Amino acid sequence: QVQLVESGGGLVQAGESLTLSCTAPAGVNIVTTVGWFRQPPGKQRELIAHITRVGSKIYDDSVRGRFTISRENAKNTVYLHMSSLKPEDTGIYYCNLLYTMEPRYAWGQGTQVTVSS
Repeated sequence: QVQLVESGGGLVQAGESLTLSCTAPAGVNIVTTVGWFRQPPGKQRELIAHITRVGSKIYDDSVRGRFTISRENAKNTVYLHMSSLKPEDTGIYYCNLLYTMEPRYAWGQGTQVTVSS
C-alpha cells in the first residue's frame, strides 16, 4: 500500500524550531493538495496545514504565524517548518495527500514531536 514517509521530529524546548519532511514514494505525484496532521496524546488527528496544487497555503488557527508549509517538487517532498514551538504542539505528526480534503492513502508511521516547557 502507498504510504508517505514523515521524518524530522524530536524533543525540543518551548520556543525552539523544527522542520519536518514528508516524502512521497516514486510514482506518487506530490504536486497536489498535501496536508500535515497532528495527533496530540489521547486525542484525534487533526489537519493543521495544507498546501494546494497551485501552492496556496492554509493553516489552522493554532499554528498560523508559527508554522510554514512548503513543497520541493524535485524531491517529491513537503516540509513543515515549525517555530516558536509550544508544549501543546506535542504529538505525532503525519502527512497525506488530500482528495476532496480527505486522506488519500494509508497513514504512515508519523514522526513524534515533543515540546518541553
